[in-house]
Amino acid sequence: MTEDDSALLSGARVATRLPAADLDRARRFYAEKLGLRPVDERPGGLLYRCGGTDFVLFRSTGASPGTFTQMGFETDGDLGAVVAELRRRGVVFEEVDAPGLRTRDGIAEIEGNYPSKGARGERGAWFRDSEGNLLGIGQPVR
Repeated sequence: MTEDDSALLSGARVATRLPAADLDRARRFYAEKLGLRPVDERPGGLLYRCGGTDFVLFRSTGASPGTFTQMGFETDGDLGAVVAELRRRGVVFEEVDAPGLRTRDGIAEIEGNYPSKGARGERGAWFRDSEGNLLGIGQPVR
């Protein structure tokens, strides 16, 4: 690999792709529970835009294992209020009890944070969409 090759993808945009066995069911979940509407759709896929970034739900015959966070939303608002509103809309949050990570009423207080975010920690919560994809919501703690 040459020096120029090391920057091969540095200018590329990152685009999340989430599988959906039933796009109509997924569309309803994202609209009714999360308040999101597709900005574009094609046969077999729905494109969503949040905060200047995109993600796609695509028709898939495979199923998501849902054993890890597949996509995360980051909020600068109060995570507790966001979780409460999503619960009011019928979203079910995961309870986690693992070494170094425990939720209380669906929210985990996480020590440290990703180096580039300039925060001292993060609050996090996880839920599954209608297709079994595990999604997270984080709030940097400054």
